[in-house]
Amino acid sequence: MGILKSVVKQVAEKATLIRYHQISNKIAKTTLKEIEKEKGKLCDKTKKLAKDYAIDVLGWKWYAPWLYVYAHIAGEFKEGWIPDNYYGKVVIPKIQGYYGKVSFLKPFTNHLFKKEVSPDIAYFINGFWFGKDLKPILRNNLISELFTETDKIIFKLDQSYQGRGIFVFEEQDFDLSSIEQKGNGVIQKFIQQHPFFDAFVTSAVATIRMTTVVDLDNTISLRACYLRLGRVKDTHVKSNNHVRIPIDMDTGILYEEGYLANWKTVDRHPDSNISFANKEIPGFKACLELVFKLHKKMPMVRTIGWDVNVDKEANPVVMEWNGYSNDIKFSEATQGPCFKGLGWDKLHV
Repeated sequence: MGILKSVVKQVAEKATLIRYHQISNKIAKTTLKEIEKEKGKLCDKTKKLAKDYAIDVLGWKWYAPWLYVYAHIAGEFKEGWIPDNYYGKVVIPKIQGYYGKVSFLKPFTNHLFKKEVSPDIAYFINGFWFGKDLKPILRNNLISELFTETDKIIFKLDQSYQGRGIFVFEEQDFDLSSIEQKGNGVIQKFIQQHPFFDAFVTSAVATIRMTTVVDLDNTISLRACYLRLGRVKDTHVKSNNHVRIPIDMDTGILYEEGYLANWKTVDRHPDSNISFANKEIPGFKACLELVFKLHKKMPMVRTIGWDVNVDKEANPVVMEWNGYSNDIKFSEATQGPCFKGLGWDKLHV
């Protein structure tokens, strides 16, 4: 009976793994088609280089579709790229283990890093409410406490991602019972962002995505960075409707060209018509110093995606951090290879 259970488990795990790659590659193929609408077909020579690299270096042809996407965005094939599905199923399990999953538990951010870096007000955990000091709060007193310092709040579920599981409320719209039905999470102040970001769009708080890694010599380095902007009708940035602009990691200056959710290139925000060229992120150095300092407190999590904003006083604010399977495909396509020299291409062996 034990052997049978083991075999059944192995078959189920293999089926789940294959399904994961099928879904990932379907997204890659759809993405490539969108890019080809603007740039034309990916040439056969480049496609062959990518496929050969997937097989010869990464060990499987199913890692090729994301390499096609990267190559078409970059205009050439580059050795060292990490396909998104290879990252998710080969790299992450080997360099993160379970430690990165701590980032799913959003109420622990400030306590884990021993610094009030996120604008937390209260937490809902397993049926009970807690203050930002993790001391219990009486349910009847909660609403008045929530809106003493802000007129708008944001509730984030544990394991929220890509704009999902995020809810924005003003006091007149806030319903405690409906929040509790959604599950465990954190209530945060709605960040009053720096005017730099408001110039693009005011309705949704912008996100600076900074990806840091622990290098082989145990130093922290920034490997990718881009700005995510919302659209005028959205209350927060959503992956299915955002605008992404790479950021020069040395200067904090935006690239001249950004991308819509469908990978169409734009040189300005489609709603405000504000161009990206020569725009420098305020407080960029402070943001960088902060995420370096925080990552040093969690060195066992070898790569972290930080979502940071700069408030109206030019102070960096950590909106959330992702220590497990943070997105890399946009950065690899526009700034990569971002993770060259880390040995990740050999982890499948």
